Amino acid sequence: MTPQPAPAPAPAPAPAPGIVHPPGLSADQAARRLAECGRNELGAPRRIPLRSRIGAQLRDPMILILLAAVVLTVVTGDHADAVVIALVIIANTTVGVAQEVRADNAVAALSAMTAPTARVLRGGTEHEVASATVVPGDALVLGEGDVVPADAVLAESSALLVDEAALTGESVPVDKDAGAEDPDAGRLQAGTVVVRGRAVATVTATGPHSALGRIAALLHPHPEPTPLQRRLAGLGRVLALVAVGLCLIVFVLGLARGQSPQIMAVTAVSLAVAAVPESLPAVVTLGLALGARRMAARRALVRRLSAVETLGSVTMLATDKTGTLTEGRMVVERVWTTGSTTGTAVLTGSGYGPVGEVLVAGGPPDPATLRAVQDLLTAAALCNDASLRPSENGTDGWTALGDPTEAALLAAAAKAGRDRAGLLPAHPRVGEVPFDSLRKRMTTLHRAPSGQVEVFLKGAPEAVLVGETLDESPDLLERARQEAAALSAEGYRVLAVASALRDDLPARYEDAETGLRLLGLVAISDPPKEAAAATITACRLAGITPVLITGDHPATARAIATRVGILGPRDGAPGTTASDEVVTGEDLAAGRVPDLTRVRVFARTTPQQKLDIVQGWRAGGAVTAMTGDGVNDGPALRQADIGVAMGRRGTEVARQAADLVLADDELSTVVTAVEEGRRVYDNIRRFLLYALAGGVAEILVMLLGPLFGLALPLRAGQILWINLLTHGLTGVAMGAEPVSRQAMRRPPRPPGQHVLGGGLWQRILRLGTVVTVASLAAGLWARHAGQPWQTTLFLALLAAQLGVVLGLRERLFTRENPFLPWAVLAAAGLGAAALYVPFLRAVLETSAPAWPGLAAALAAGLAGFGTARAESRSTRAAGRPDGDRALAAAHPVTDE
Repeated sequence: MTPQPAPAPAPAPAPAPGIVHPPGLSADQAARRLAECGRNELGAPRRIPLRSRIGAQLRDPMILILLAAVVLTVVTGDHADAVVIALVIIANTTVGVAQEVRADNAVAALSAMTAPTARVLRGGTEHEVASATVVPGDALVLGEGDVVPADAVLAESSALLVDEAALTGESVPVDKDAGAEDPDAGRLQAGTVVVRGRAVATVTATGPHSALGRIAALLHPHPEPTPLQRRLAGLGRVLALVAVGLCLIVFVLGLARGQSPQIMAVTAVSLAVAAVPESLPAVVTLGLALGARRMAARRALVRRLSAVETLGSVTMLATDKTGTLTEGRMVVERVWTTGSTTGTAVLTGSGYGPVGEVLVAGGPPDPATLRAVQDLLTAAALCNDASLRPSENGTDGWTALGDPTEAALLAAAAKAGRDRAGLLPAHPRVGEVPFDSLRKRMTTLHRAPSGQVEVFLKGAPEAVLVGETLDESPDLLERARQEAAALSAEGYRVLAVASALRDDLPARYEDAETGLRLLGLVAISDPPKEAAAATITACRLAGITPVLITGDHPATARAIATRVGILGPRDGAPGTTASDEVVTGEDLAAGRVPDLTRVRVFARTTPQQKLDIVQGWRAGGAVTAMTGDGVNDGPALRQADIGVAMGRRGTEVARQAADLVLADDELSTVVTAVEEGRRVYDNIRRFLLYALAGGVAEILVMLLGPLFGLALPLRAGQILWINLLTHGLTGVAMGAEPVSRQAMRRPPRPPGQHVLGGGLWQRILRLGTVVTVASLAAGLWARHAGQPWQTTLFLALLAAQLGVVLGLRERLFTRENPFLPWAVLAAAGLGAAALYVPFLRAVLETSAPAWPGLAAALAAGLAGFGTARAESRSTRAAGRPDGDRALAAAHPVTDE
């Protein structure tokens, strides 16, 4: 058969007779109504005034202690310390407010990127717009999986079923019909979900005037802290209690040595404030928000900030097949018809371009075979809601609008000379029973030229090749089943197609799905993506177990899983926990699978079974991530620790239920997001190591210094100045450190691991001890040499901590985070200013040391740098950048 010319793009299925689409608004009308009625939002989040932010910072317990210290120093006449403490309060408050604003802006930008969308008719054509711009009078186009963006009245509907549980609490979806006598059956409310069918509706109310808006006005939600933020807040309280206890010891020892009570009180307060990293909450919030923004730049849109920290702990990734592991650009390659005696017909061509040939045994088919193929593809093209769109520049880059499987059927029909644009006028649709994942089939009814009613049905072979649906002999049904199994075993996705001719429309469209004639089978190829195998390998290297959950035939699932590496050569071998068995939904329903965590491939599953699989893994202690795109995937996406929705082909329900939306529909983007999650957590732990080691050193210097004859090692202002330069500048810059090269070559951290676990607290003590020894050594040498020992000790303690922050870098000379070196230089410059700027020198009570004193401070800095570098190298050499020596044993990769 010669190649067919490209047909015109097929229009959408015709509405039932007598139903007319509402015209929709023009672009100008929509803009005017948006200005008049406002945005379709439940109320924009109230912006926090600057004075409220400042007040919140000043109410922090540590700041309140400093304010009390200011009062105490003023009353006692210690004006120098009063000025320093006031400067520290101003600086800390300024930095805290700036970090809050920056984090809020980052979160707001993420919210804008993941804002829901809606389809509307404007200017006579369909457009996708932000749901916030929907206005009264808009004509909404709704389909399965859409969230209704505003209150509306139905103008047209087909088998429409809506879940109103979000508003009414009713667990059973409700039928809606544009022609129903009950007014409620013809109304839709904002926030409800289209479970099945399609509709066109006219918007009546938006935003706060909608039913959902009136309920939302009664609520005042507050943002909840993430689990990590809650854990760190608890850690901060514990550290504060410990620091206060130690500082009381410093206070008592000072009094015992005859120091002034006022001086020791201010010193103890300053030491307590400096020892606790009060910037930790801001650093964590900013780190999570900026991590989410970096993920967005890599096409992974985070909808909940807590997902950033959870991603780094994922141990199991459940993925679907079509469009995720496979290209999703389907092509019909084979057609088997019941009347053929010459074998299966082969269709040439690639992509969605409707150009190709029908061949049998390498040559043109005989007339009878060609007619059988054309009849089957005619049915497949009419029982279809997709359409094809040619490229605008005239190349062969055709694109699909709608389901990729249905688009492939349209292209195949065009190759056989059966373009749907030419079929629809002669066969207008008069009814339909939409596809859903439980029935696994779709039926449409059309008015034939003779006036009779044509019934066309397509679906999964096991849902179609049954006696209740087909009026065929058992021998033919068995032969068709064997052919479907053989095609599935080769990796094809197989659909069965049937038809019938009726005299009249049935009372219920579902009644038409009996006594049909089998036309044949369609084999659709959907090859794995080029990057799929590499993505699965990356998951395994990172200690993440990939699991395939699909609704396709078991043989198809096995073929794809084997090609991409989900089923490996060792699966099922003695001594491994992974099974090479493909488990079906029927096996799950019958309770024949005692341990879901041993299975790597599930086929022919229902949405409820997806939920059961996720729950089974979570019950076993796994941290789960699951991909989904359909309306029925919503419960499982919510149940998983990380729900992942597809941004291009996913339904709005799936996107709103997910924690992570993949803008490019690429599974590799999940691996990228996991890497970013590990980076954020590693940087938070690195900051804790740096900040707490410095706090330990400051306390030990004040405790041990007097034992070596240093009566008051540091003044209150000096302690606070060191704290400001180390925690304020360099601490925030650490959050932007690049990811470790080993981040995706180690197992995930255990989800229950304490933030100071994995050997971190031991490293804190080691580094703190080295900084203490180096600083005290510099101060004692200066006193012995007749140098200003307190200034030298001040400089040495600052230099040692700055040396630590540089030594803890994963990649010392990387240019990926230039902020950290600049922050260290700025801190060093401000440290020098404390010696040479007259005002600072006066209030901090320092003096300019000679070159030997500066050299001693530099030596302390080098000691801190060298020790931190040795710590980093030892953990890298062990292949565990976070220092967890028990991690590999706790989470072995057992399915390789």
